[in-house]
Amino acid sequence: MPGRTDRGPFAAAEGEVRAVTAVTDHDTEYADQPRNGEPLAADSPPKAGAWDDGLIARRAAGQAGDLLETAPPTGTGTGTHDDGQLKDRLDALRELVGLSRTRLEGPTLAEAGRVLDEAAARRRLSARHTVVAVAGATGSGKSTLFNALAGVPLSDTGLRRPTTSAPIACSWTDGAAGLLDRLGIPGRSRRRPLQGQHSDTPLDGLVLIDLPDHDSAAPAHREQVDRVLGLVDAVIWVVDPEKYADAMLHERYLRPMAGHAEVMFVVLNQVDRLPGDAAEQVLDDLRRLLDEDGIALGEHGEPGATVLPLSALTGDGVGELREALDQFVGERLAAARRIGADVDAAAQRLRPVYTAGRQIGLSEAAREEFADRLAEAVGAAAAGQAAERAWARGANKACGTPWLRLWRWYEAQRAATANGTQAAAPPADEEATARQRVEHAVRAVGDAAATGLPTAWGQAVREAATRGAEGLPQALDELAVAAGTPDTGARQPVAVPGAGARPPRPGWWPVAVLAQVSMTVLQVLGGLWLLGQIVGVVSPNLGVPVLMMLTGIVGGPCVEWACRLAAKGPARRYGQDAERRLRDAAGACGRARVLDPVAAELLRYREVREQYVRVTGISTTGR
Repeated sequence: MPGRTDRGPFAAAEGEVRAVTAVTDHDTEYADQPRNGEPLAADSPPKAGAWDDGLIARRAAGQAGDLLETAPPTGTGTGTHDDGQLKDRLDALRELVGLSRTRLEGPTLAEAGRVLDEAAARRRLSARHTVVAVAGATGSGKSTLFNALAGVPLSDTGLRRPTTSAPIACSWTDGAAGLLDRLGIPGRSRRRPLQGQHSDTPLDGLVLIDLPDHDSAAPAHREQVDRVLGLVDAVIWVVDPEKYADAMLHERYLRPMAGHAEVMFVVLNQVDRLPGDAAEQVLDDLRRLLDEDGIALGEHGEPGATVLPLSALTGDGVGELREALDQFVGERLAAARRIGADVDAAAQRLRPVYTAGRQIGLSEAAREEFADRLAEAVGAAAAGQAAERAWARGANKACGTPWLRLWRWYEAQRAATANGTQAAAPPADEEATARQRVEHAVRAVGDAAATGLPTAWGQAVREAATRGAEGLPQALDELAVAAGTPDTGARQPVAVPGAGARPPRPGWWPVAVLAQVSMTVLQVLGGLWLLGQIVGVVSPNLGVPVLMMLTGIVGGPCVEWACRLAAKGPARRYGQDAERRLRDAAGACGRARVLDPVAAELLRYREVREQYVRVTGISTTGR
């Protein structure tokens, strides 16, 4: 917070301190909660990260439910430290990282990987000890407080700045060598307190680390502070009346560590320099600043940071801090609390990668639109119309007069002789248009499925649709050929899947054919009768044969006309069935090649998101 150095009634005016980047690059974390003072067990091996594509059949859009739409944000430091739940969260984080490696870039998962690595390292070490760092700015008196807690001058103090150039450790109990090795503290910098000879003394299990100044002019000092702060179980922040509002402290450290409030002590040192009730005023202002930083304060029995005033020089308030530390260390929950806060922070950083902005999945409208576009590309409507015309033409042939059928056959032979029997290839521009329609349909369904997904997963869904569309135009062309009709004579009538090779005929068809045959027979008999009269074989009688011929001549076209009217309904239904079958076949082809891969990718996202929900610790019972 620029300008904080002149806040508070007794803050010295030191000008604006530019805020620097929050310390997250060096944050390394811990893992599981200790049990009964025993060393934590090593991590179990990561679970396999292979996708189970056999689950694609479960691709119903709402199957997994959007658990994260109304989920509260992580990183609130609420302090759920049940051992089983914490272990489940760590296992889920490990599973999440493994399942996401093929979908997300390495840097996105790097911090979560560091959390798991440091967790494994911490679990292999002593659970009996609690490592607490004493951090503060130049001249805040942190080394004096370190010596006051140890009861013996272990860390150098004085006017020279910086006084502390390397971390110094003080262990109240034996067995902390592994923890100090992990912190990189050499043997020459390890101390024992004055009263540390007995295991039942206060602060049993405490390992106190005096850090260099976090605002030191030496970059190496600041690097050491950042590194050790990422490895300790808890932190005591020492501030003084002049620098308690310093921007570097709040912007670089306190605000980024707001979720670690339960493992944080903030002590206002040098209160002996404040007259009257000024100490209470400064303390109230410090609490206000901590609240602005998002740090929960452990007041009224609530979990959060402990804020205390004291004077390390006079010893006023040091006893209260010692009691608070004794209780804190005695609970042996600091490592687990730090773990929970670290996992919360990692989950919060990953939240944009796994939380969807809406209900995910393909809607029924999007699926129908995709099927319609494929049907349009394959020409389902035209195929249905051609099938309708072919059925009607077949009815006309079966029920038409023989003389008209003979004439049509003659005209067809002439047309075939003149134009050749080889079918003309479809125009190139028509094929290009069909391919463009397929590509547009695939892009549209991919965009619809990716809407609302995080960027990385939306891109994966689009790529799945594009990969699945390879070869789709050729497959649709084969369907179009298979659904060809004898409308133009260019293709043999091959049935679309699900259709019979021979068109069905209505029940009145034999009667119509018999009637047409009867009309033809009347014409032939009447003609033969007249011919017999002409040659003198039959006695003259013009009335009956002429009537027979007229009946056949007029009745034949009437029967054909009646059959044509009666065939319209069945022909229409046959064309609609052909269109539906081709539409269904095109839809099935698109579903197998595009929708199934997209649904599989969405299912993978849901499965990974369920792991993320476990990482956040949000209960999914009953959902």
